[in-house]
Amino acid sequence: MNSSESDRRAARFAELRPLLFTVAYEIVGTAADADDVLQDSYLRWAEVDDTAVDDTKAYLAKIVTRQALNVLRSRTRRREDYVGPWLPEPILLDERDLVDDVVLAESVSTAMLIVLESLSPDERAVFVLREVFGFSYTEIADMLDRAPATVRQLGHRARNHVEARRPRYDPVDSERAAAAVDAFLAAAESGDVETLLELLAPEVEFTADSDGKVMAVRRPVRGALAVAHLLAGFVRLGKDMDYRLEPAVFNNQPGVAIYVDGELAGTFTLHIVDGVIQQIYAMRNPDKLARIDRPRVIAR
Repeated sequence: MNSSESDRRAARFAELRPLLFTVAYEIVGTAADADDVLQDSYLRWAEVDDTAVDDTKAYLAKIVTRQALNVLRSRTRRREDYVGPWLPEPILLDERDLVDDVVLAESVSTAMLIVLESLSPDERAVFVLREVFGFSYTEIADMLDRAPATVRQLGHRARNHVEARRPRYDPVDSERAAAAVDAFLAAAESGDVETLLELLAPEVEFTADSDGKVMAVRRPVRGALAVAHLLAGFVRLGKDMDYRLEPAVFNNQPGVAIYVDGELAGTFTLHIVDGVIQQIYAMRNPDKLARIDRPRVIAR
């Protein structure tokens, strides 16, 4: 391959990278694995004679999907060794406002990614490719090397499964996200239980992912009073540390980055419905925090 051909391929891949990253991330649920999938996919594409490729977007999506499924199946076999709850790796989004594309925004939300975890690998791939990215069943059948009729059945089953478990999603624009985080930070830093209760839904749930590598609650904490006391307890512990809380947007949802001694120690992602917090997803696993400072661009 000459340099001009290589440059052309690189430019086309870079153009499609946000979409391809989003496909991989929604299938595997971690940015680290999605990055690896894209790197492997680019190397595989470089070996292909693309003069016979009619649709580069669909062809690259096919390579990425197959690589992502390999990762997902391998990880599923290892999941039984995971310590405590497993959460998707949070991603820090760039400054673009995604509210106008509600489908895309919801598809990368932590709550939706958790629902997708309950699907089989093939069901997950079909749902993501069909419902989020709009590929036809014929295109998806080619990507998965399955019969179109089988893919339709997978899609129907996956859609019913997701609809039965889909949490309510309220799009949050940048101003509302900032206001929500400011209120949460003020309440959390005060450590006042009554103030915290005003922000929490009665059935709020706090879930932390640490894989046993750092200190974190090992089981979800449910109920406004229990979660408020937990957050107040964090504040009391923090008084003996050099810590700071900074607002952020993770997975198109309001979030908080937690720093201890100047190092990122965790993140909170807030799932807000009707102005109150329904879910708090706490990421403490250092492996899933390693790339959190890298803003991501997503697309479909």
